[in-house]
Amino acid sequence: MEHDPHIRRAIALAQQGMDGGHGGPFGAVVVRHGAVIGEGHNYVLSQTNSTLHGEVTAMTEAERSIRSPWLTDCDLYTSCEPCPMCLTAALWARVSRIFYAANRHDAAEIGFDDAAFYEELRMAPQGKLLQVFALSEEYRQQARAVMLQWPATQQTY
Repeated sequence: MEHDPHIRRAIALAQQGMDGGHGGPFGAVVVRHGAVIGEGHNYVLSQTNSTLHGEVTAMTEAERSIRSPWLTDCDLYTSCEPCPMCLTAALWARVSRIFYAANRHDAAEIGFDDAAFYEELRMAPQGKLLQVFALSEEYRQQARAVMLQWPATQQTY
């Protein structure tokens, strides 16, 4: 497969989004069987939504275009190495492969430093920046009762 047109498009989308004041300089393209099925750039600032990274917007468009949340036979091209959130989103979507241009260290040089997030994922719970707590067994059982209603025939993640 020829990577050049797809990575160039991801980089062009990064430029477009940044120039439009939509968010940081990050763009992405989702390719399936050689055809682009989704593309996007960062919209964090213009949409006031911290989750609207280029990869997420491209995957969302791709999922809508194929009417499936599963991108199992798709490649993700991104102008920069995905942050932990985007990497996890790609894992949930079952993206087959990711190709990127700039890396996380390049992003850190301009103020997009994800090192603390990568470290957070490796830390023991007591040392984390974001504290996460399980509530009582009563709440667990209430939530579990709802979860158990999920049909066994429903496709799972």
